[in-house]
Amino acid sequence: MLLGKKRKLGRKIEEMTIGEKLTLTEKIEDNALLLYLGLTNDANPLYIQHDYASQTPFKKPIVPTIMLTGIITSAVSKYLPGPGSHIVEQTIEFPKPVYHYATVQFLFEVTEVDTNSHLVTISVSATNEEDEKVLNGTIKVCPPHRLEKMNSHALENF
Repeated sequence: MLLGKKRKLGRKIEEMTIGEKLTLTEKIEDNALLLYLGLTNDANPLYIQHDYASQTPFKKPIVPTIMLTGIITSAVSKYLPGPGSHIVEQTIEFPKPVYHYATVQFLFEVTEVDTNSHLVTISVSATNEEDEKVLNGTIKVCPPHRLEKMNSHALENF
C-alpha cells in the first residue's frame, strides 16, 4: 500500500557525489501502455493502431515519450536520490522511437551537486536492444529535505 505507510527517505544532498551512476532496465509491456493511455484518455492511433502505424515512417505502434519520462521520474523517486526527491527541471530528447515490447536500458549519472541551491544535476540516457540511443537528457533534482522532529503525532500519516 502506498498511502499511510511511512517510507525511509532517500539520500541527503550531502551524501551525493559527482560520478554516481544508476542503470535500470525496463521492458515496455502492453499492460503499462494501456494503463497510461487509459489514465490520460490518449487515443493517438500512433500508439495503439497497427494498421495506422504501419502506414507511417515508424511502421508499427510506438511508446508515448511521456511513459519514458515516467520511468525517469520513478527512478528518481525510488533510487537516485530516492524517496522524498522531486524533479524541478528536465530537458529530454527522443532521437529514436521506442516500440511496444522493447527493452530499454537507462543510465543515470550525477554530474553536479549544488548544496547552495539544494539541487543535483543528473544526465540520463537510454538505449534499446540494438544499442541505439532512444533518449538523452538532463534533469535537476531536489533531494529529500530532512524534516525537523515533531513532538506531536497529529501529522504522522501525512
